[in-house]
Amino acid sequence: MAIAKAERLMNLALCLLGTRRPLSKRELRGSIEAYLEAGQDDAFNRMFERDKDDLRELGLVIETVENLDGEVGYLARRDSNRLPPVTLDAEEAAALGLAAKVWQQARLAGAASGALQKLRAAGMPEETDPREVHSALEPRIPVHEAAFEPLMLACRDRRPVVFDYRKATAVRPEVRHVEPWALECWRGHWYLAGWDRDRGAERVFRLSRITGKVRSRAGRFTAEVPDVVRVRETVASWAGENADRSARIELRAGAGYPLRARATAVRELGGGWDELEIPYGHGLDAWLVEFGADVVVVEPAELRADVVDRLRAVAKG
Repeated sequence: MAIAKAERLMNLALCLLGTRRPLSKRELRGSIEAYLEAGQDDAFNRMFERDKDDLRELGLVIETVENLDGEVGYLARRDSNRLPPVTLDAEEAAALGLAAKVWQQARLAGAASGALQKLRAAGMPEETDPREVHSALEPRIPVHEAAFEPLMLACRDRRPVVFDYRKATAVRPEVRHVEPWALECWRGHWYLAGWDRDRGAERVFRLSRITGKVRSRAGRFTAEVPDVVRVRETVASWAGENADRSARIELRAGAGYPLRARATAVRELGGGWDELEIPYGHGLDAWLVEFGADVVVVEPAELRADVVDRLRAVAKG
């Protein structure tokens, strides 16, 4: 069975790489013997989707194109799947190896390992192996959200997605139609930056607030994708990293050490409470809510109102 699947994947890859125009599933089914023997349409569709995902996991860039009749086609352009010459010195190879090691405990462990194998085959120095380096400190990036993997693939393949998203101030989730740009990790939380089609503007979504499955949609992006720097700045701004003023809060003694680390001034109030001044930017209200009853916002008034609204939304369930 393993040989049959490998042969089927190879035939599908050759069809996608050898065509000059997008091929529909109907055309691909008629060109590959294993698909003709699949029997019913449902069995073929499941097999084709698995094969397509497996090829993408192996690194093949497969484009999804919709023609004027609304029929979806697939192709793999040779220029998108050609690896340029790789020349890395020992320090560059070590940096890539360290980056791959970061993902060993996350969902990208397989992809990171496969990427290292491809780079070694392309000329990366083999004497630099991050798995042979032992250290008291091991870098890791936690990825617990189920939405991470489908969104990561959608960002890579430039595919629009649909998901249910619950804002911190909302009782029920809303359907969001998004063109995903990039994923960013900030303070242990993952965020998706992209174009919100319903609102006609760029938005940032916290992955832990995505409910249900992320569904892919056919078609091209309607908005221009900005460069990496701009996306990262957007994520930082919406996540609250860019602060342009100060807020005054009361914090229970012995609690909220992350807040204390960011405080510009701390004053003891007595009775088990301290007063802190902290940078105030977009997203601070969502962060303060995480500390529950240990935090009381004194000013500004709009921040206090935002925190109260979020707490009420949480109480309503």
